[in-house]
Amino acid sequence: MKKAFVPLLIVATLMFAYAPVMIAQAPFESTMFLLQKIMYFHVPSWFAMFAAVAISAIGGIWYIFTNDKRGDQLAVAGAEVAVMFGAMGLTTGPLWAYKAWGVAWQWDAKLTIALLLELTFIAYLLLRKYGGPGSDKLSAGVALFGLANVPFVYYAVQLWRTIHPLNTVVPSLPPGMREPFWFCVFGFLLLMTLLVAMRARLERLRTTLDDLYLADDES
Repeated sequence: MKKAFVPLLIVATLMFAYAPVMIAQAPFESTMFLLQKIMYFHVPSWFAMFAAVAISAIGGIWYIFTNDKRGDQLAVAGAEVAVMFGAMGLTTGPLWAYKAWGVAWQWDAKLTIALLLELTFIAYLLLRKYGGPGSDKLSAGVALFGLANVPFVYYAVQLWRTIHPLNTVVPSLPPGMREPFWFCVFGFLLLMTLLVAMRARLERLRTTLDDLYLADDES
């Protein structure tokens, strides 16, 4: 990943520079017009959050069963990035909803579970910071709980009555909207990958520094 990081960073930068051009050229939706274009940021942010949640949970499983600190470092990195993209989704969603539906927030199933998912990973970070000894493996369990919530967020519109449209909207996007949408999704996923890699490396450096301090105190 170290050798590929700079080329991928360049690709991500170019994608985010070109994304507004694609979005501007995309056709307007027939009822929401310009407002609908917030979709190109709102939905990809949730794609990126779900991927970061999966990375955090995988890292947690790795750490629980092997006691390998690299798994814990990956779990922490995924959790922090998941919180960032989740906050982005929870910000753009109400902005879109207020104009589209006349209300910024409804306590329906999808919105409530999405908020719960975000709070779960905020709790993860708080537990890591203030939980004391053993909080690393306990927080890995929190990450697994968060991962179990992801399918409920995604399928909530099928399982319960919500104000959100069905999940068939994305697969049925017409030409002109489909291309910029998936371009943005891949751009967000690439950005998520780079952020997780940077944060995991920072966590490795922090762990190494802590080990050096501990060795110095014992000598």
